[in-house]
Amino acid sequence: MTSARLLIVGPQGSGKGTQGARISETFGIPEVSTGDVFRANIKEQTELGRQVKAIIDAGDLVPDELTGAVVRDRINQPDAANGFLLDGYPRNAAQVADLDRFLDEQNASLDVVIELSVPREISIERIALRAQEQGRSDDTEEVIAHRLSIYERETAPILDIYRDRGIVAVIDGVGNLDEVEERINAALAERGIERVAAV
Repeated sequence: MTSARLLIVGPQGSGKGTQGARISETFGIPEVSTGDVFRANIKEQTELGRQVKAIIDAGDLVPDELTGAVVRDRINQPDAANGFLLDGYPRNAAQVADLDRFLDEQNASLDVVIELSVPREISIERIALRAQEQGRSDDTEEVIAHRLSIYERETAPILDIYRDRGIVAVIDGVGNLDEVEERINAALAERGIERVAAV
């Protein structure tokens, strides 16, 4: 089986979570979403959950060391042996270096970075709608704007690092879910990453 070590990057509201779940199923690899791991800990009121909740409620991002430890632990698990899809990590240059070191130790590297490209105004519309539908208290308009600014300042620049390596696939994230999914699958197929055959 071809390895598929993938990273999906895009602003909040770009559809990363939804497309991530579809990629995970299509390619038979676990989705490693830092947001999901953190939310599960908050729900279970673990020590990590309490730390993370205070940070998220302030609209800030979880510190690099904490996030890195969670991700390394997850991609060391047996179901990630043939690949994984990272969502939410790395999100800055320091985390890119940390992930590089970890993968180097395993004689591995990322195969493709999927960039979901969505205009800022569409991101804001989508997040506001999601907040209404899900009753998410962390998605106030001020927090949304703050998070998008952090993304633009800290996370968007990591794409330049990966562009220099020639592994970024830019995907138009505007359209219905199936259209965006097909664009992603086509881009991965071009790079030799084939979907898992149906059993």
